[in-house]
Amino acid sequence: MTPGQSTGRLSVVPPAESLPDVLPTDRLREGARLRSDLRADLRRVPNLANALTVVSLWVQIAVVIGGAIWLHHPVVWVVAFLLMGRAFSQLLILGHEAAHLLLFSNRRINDFVGKWLLDYPGLVPFEIYRRGHLAHHKDEMGPDEPDKALYAPYPVTRASLRRKLTRDAFFVSGWKNIRPLFTALRSRTGRPIALRIFAVQVVLLAAFTAIGRPELYLFLWLGPWMTVWRVINRLRAIAEHGGMIRSSDRRQTTHHVHQSLAARFALVPYNTGWHLAHHVDIGIPYRNLPALHRELEAGGWVTPELVYPSYRALWRALASRDEPAGQ
Repeated sequence: MTPGQSTGRLSVVPPAESLPDVLPTDRLREGARLRSDLRADLRRVPNLANALTVVSLWVQIAVVIGGAIWLHHPVVWVVAFLLMGRAFSQLLILGHEAAHLLLFSNRRINDFVGKWLLDYPGLVPFEIYRRGHLAHHKDEMGPDEPDKALYAPYPVTRASLRRKLTRDAFFVSGWKNIRPLFTALRSRTGRPIALRIFAVQVVLLAAFTAIGRPELYLFLWLGPWMTVWRVINRLRAIAEHGGMIRSSDRRQTTHHVHQSLAARFALVPYNTGWHLAHHVDIGIPYRNLPALHRELEAGGWVTPELVYPSYRALWRALASRDEPAGQ
């Protein structure tokens, strides 16, 4: 991608003249959506597979915690702390799937699992998240974009990104994100949701207490959520939309990055790295996003020039603004 100039700084937005005008094709319609007959198969929700995924995630969490207790070695505790940060990424990405009604075809089951087994354990108010997230999809970078402040300032300087990640890693962002749950207790409308989230946290604390290690709720639950997860969340979020603009062309609102196995493990599990495809069609479950992306490439709508070779390459571009003179 050739950077352009935007408000006196390098831009990570692909200029319109670099975007192939190929729509519609024999398989893609305006907006790059698949023909309805081709789209139907990709939109099918795999209920059993998703149920097994949710169960396996909680088994993984139990293994990480149990393994740390059993092995009881400093290095193992550090690895467990980091893996629990990744576990929150997994919980909340599946919660994102439920927010889109893509986890289970039965809405009651979908929302129950999304709330009680995914978002509430991750200290996220499912109902509020769903409203805000659908507003994000309705008009990315528009005036009602709930996360515009997170995405808009990029590219920033390396020092600025470093400061943001430092705040994430050392509890500052964590406290900023957990504080609204406490203030919600004073709100008539917010109190019921906050109480449900706190009730789930009490259950988790009780589970740690039942195995004789209540302190691990702080070390292997709340601590990773307030630190490792905050870092992962920022790095992934800016890799999705950092520095992009309001546009009817999703190629100017959403990045795409080559998906390595390491990135898919540590940063973008459950195919969430195929984020451009997700924004093209928010009704396609995560398992089928790579298939949709292949269709976008085959149709010539996504070209190699639009794809960052790695997340590190994109983060470097997002931190490419020059330091102010005199610093």
